[in-house]
Amino acid sequence: MSIVSPTIGQRIDGQYGALSRQEQRAADFILDHLGDLAVYNASELARLSGVSKATVSRLFKRLGFTDSAEVREHARSLRSIGVPVGGVGAAAGTPSAMAAHAAQEHENLRAMLETAGDGRLDAAARLVANADDVVVVGLRNSYPLALHLRQQLAQARDRVRLAPNPGQSLGEELASLGTKDVVVLIGFRRRPSGFGLIVKALTEQGVPVVLISDASARRHVDEVAHWLECPVDSVSAFDSYAAAMSLANLLASGVLGVDVRDGRTRIASITSSYEALGELESPTI
Repeated sequence: MSIVSPTIGQRIDGQYGALSRQEQRAADFILDHLGDLAVYNASELARLSGVSKATVSRLFKRLGFTDSAEVREHARSLRSIGVPVGGVGAAAGTPSAMAAHAAQEHENLRAMLETAGDGRLDAAARLVANADDVVVVGLRNSYPLALHLRQQLAQARDRVRLAPNPGQSLGEELASLGTKDVVVLIGFRRRPSGFGLIVKALTEQGVPVVLISDASARRHVDEVAHWLECPVDSVSAFDSYAAAMSLANLLASGVLGVDVRDGRTRIASITSSYEALGELESPTI
């Protein structure tokens, strides 16, 4: 199989939202065990992922493979040409691994900027800037980005909060929101099972939602006001959120730019508070 063909991981990412729940379960196992894919047959994959063999066979066909033998050959061909299917591993610091990592990061950033540049980022920034209250929600691996984005947005406008707080539930944070508020919902792949219920609840309340996610959340796009797509693909065993952090920068900067005068006034006030409280280290010249 030619290297120009999408890898099985890329095929799963592209179709994840259209898979059944059981197929997603098998797909999740495959994504977590790409390095061992060359030795598993359909029966073993079914047993290890807790689904039926028929489900695995259907998944392979959805992904463009005839059977498990073709999948194993696909995995072997990737290994034979040096593609780090199972993650960069012990050689993470070698020049070839660093180059592969940099190339994937560049592609993620390019793809994010291409979609964000079609007007959706500007529209999302205006929605967030003009809302009464802004709630940034991020669960599991999306929480660090939500925490950072909330900190950035809080410098651009007031009445921005993070939900849920550590150890707390989400219901009380969303119950009072309405049509004049906005929720920035961050949901990258391996989302918690209740993610769809969050989207549904906000939709029923009439709360506009800005969804930040990779392609696996495509199933929720029709229910939100704006979708900011951001790939997290990586040649290593872990997803990369470099492009997502760049997107957070662009969104917060866009919000600040909606009303520059008010934004600058707020930043000046925050800076004065820092100085009064002695919270920041004095810069050296």
